[in-house]
Amino acid sequence: MASVQLSDIIDVTVFQDLPPVDGPEKTAFYDSGVIVRNALLDQVAQAAGKTGELPFWKDIDPTDGPNLSDDTSDTSTPFKITQGEQIGRKAFLNASWSETDLAAELALGGDAMTRIRARLDAYWRRQWQRRLVASLNGVLADNVANYSSDMVVDVAVDSATSSSVFTRSNFTAAGFTLGDSYDELSALAVHSVVYKRMVDNDDIDFIPDSQGQMTIPTFLGHRVIVDDGLPVDENGANDPKYTSVLFGAGAVGFGEGTPNLPIEVEREASQGNGGGVEILHSRKTYLLHPFGFKVDDTPSGASFTLTELATAGTWDRVVDRKNVPMAFLVTNG
Repeated sequence: MASVQLSDIIDVTVFQDLPPVDGPEKTAFYDSGVIVRNALLDQVAQAAGKTGELPFWKDIDPTDGPNLSDDTSDTSTPFKITQGEQIGRKAFLNASWSETDLAAELALGGDAMTRIRARLDAYWRRQWQRRLVASLNGVLADNVANYSSDMVVDVAVDSATSSSVFTRSNFTAAGFTLGDSYDELSALAVHSVVYKRMVDNDDIDFIPDSQGQMTIPTFLGHRVIVDDGLPVDENGANDPKYTSVLFGAGAVGFGEGTPNLPIEVEREASQGNGGGVEILHSRKTYLLHPFGFKVDDTPSGASFTLTELATAGTWDRVVDRKNVPMAFLVTNG
């Protein structure tokens, strides 16, 4: 069991106690509000079981032509509509941190457990976002493997050219993989390398946030989310390949259940040779699901790992391509 020991604390006789330093990992997807919690998915996440069934009615088939009205004795044959089903898999997650009492007594600037409590929400936001990005990778891999890349425009090459980087024409090419549903797209998630190119090209406009500050970047009216957690293929000695994701409203649904004991503090008095140890346990139940898909595989454990989420075999599309408000663009930056 890993615990915060005296050796983990700055030597107060040599160094001055410094303010805590937060990790550099951002959570732009989570913070942007593009993907929001859904009350229905909350209910599914809270219900019993490992999976959630999300049935939906398919549209009326437009290829069913109408009858030609007549006054003869002919009778019409009614058409019908059918249901489809999306299947989501819950993620049962937990993490624990511990601190020895003696370390807490000797540390300046507050004890480690106070710092852990203060950063707990940020930790889970990062885990949520990692699972989101892994799921997007899996959807992309499934689309390439099984649907002829009808959601993907990949212009990246080994040696970058003016046409293999992010451009307006490449962006619109990706958007129009939705055909006449292209206008459902409202946001664009890019790596900071791609965003730098957009800024250098003077392609970014800013709109006011809720406080009236001109701080929200947009590209052709689409909100831009900058996050270095997006996929990057380093491509060996060749030029890297960056994946950008175009989103529309409802592209990914999110629900959260409530574990029996979401937060639990445990005391082990005999640990630390009797000095005592405090352990903080935090538990989450997530249902994070891309619209229009079902999980098509079984995880090795109770929940999918990040690697399993990013695998093509985990996902299968169950709606028409135009009904999935998402597209991918792969460029050399």
